[in-house]
Amino acid sequence: MNLTISNLTKTYGNGVKALSDVSLTMGAGLFGLLGPNGAGKSSLMRTIATLQEADSGSIIFDGPFGSIDVFARPDALRQRLGYLPQEFGVYPRIAAETLLDHLAVLKGITNSRERKETVAALLHKTNLYNVRTKSLGGYSGGMKQRFGIAQALLANPDLIIVDEPTAGLDPGERNRFLNLLGELGEDRIIILSTHIVEDVQELCRDMAIVNKGTVLFQGHPDAALATVAGRVWRKRVSKAELAELKKTTAVISERMVAGDPVIHVLANGSPGAGYQSIEPTLEDVYFTNILQLA
Repeated sequence: MNLTISNLTKTYGNGVKALSDVSLTMGAGLFGLLGPNGAGKSSLMRTIATLQEADSGSIIFDGPFGSIDVFARPDALRQRLGYLPQEFGVYPRIAAETLLDHLAVLKGITNSRERKETVAALLHKTNLYNVRTKSLGGYSGGMKQRFGIAQALLANPDLIIVDEPTAGLDPGERNRFLNLLGELGEDRIIILSTHIVEDVQELCRDMAIVNKGTVLFQGHPDAALATVAGRVWRKRVSKAELAELKKTTAVISERMVAGDPVIHVLANGSPGAGYQSIEPTLEDVYFTNILQLA
């Protein structure tokens, strides 16, 4: 099972170039798509999901039912696709079980017995069965996201797209949601689009970093870490020092610790006195690529 994206380009009517010659190959499992807000992730997800057309390029999905040229046969892909967009609206006064049943009909599950069994199974899988009769307006953010995955799983799709699914969730709900994605990614392609580095580090065996509509890196997270191995240094500095260091040093990140900035710097050798060599994290790789310092 593979999704092959080749030379994808998209420019909107206002002149914004959202995608610039994007090429990616994804296999079964979870694929992490990292990038800051406005990097082009949502544009790419919407294009894969056949919600908008590209100016040029191709997307080919090779699944258990044969090969699909996504632009030539969008309806064929939609039959194999589950999609949880960044903005997922629900009818607040309708019970989860009722709405999921309605969505199942729209997905083509017309046999009432099959539909009932499917809805019950998905509510169990997403740990919502005990609150299935509760109105969706009373669901927490994490529960709504799990309901979003339940609707995305209708018709047992081979390709699932989830766009910024953990933004705004508390740590407990985020963990429950990520664990659910991990369980689902065994025998299908799941594209996890996010700006949260930890989501990708915990779940994905393959990933890409994108910014300004361009792919900056694709590979295993370990391969990403190898690109900065031995080159990341840490130092606690004063606020006054920080401004000057940014003018002369490749500062890739900074955070406050006990009131003082702690910086991570990219350098092939020690940048100077007081710097400590550290094991890089995926966050270091992310910022290095976003700042185009690699």
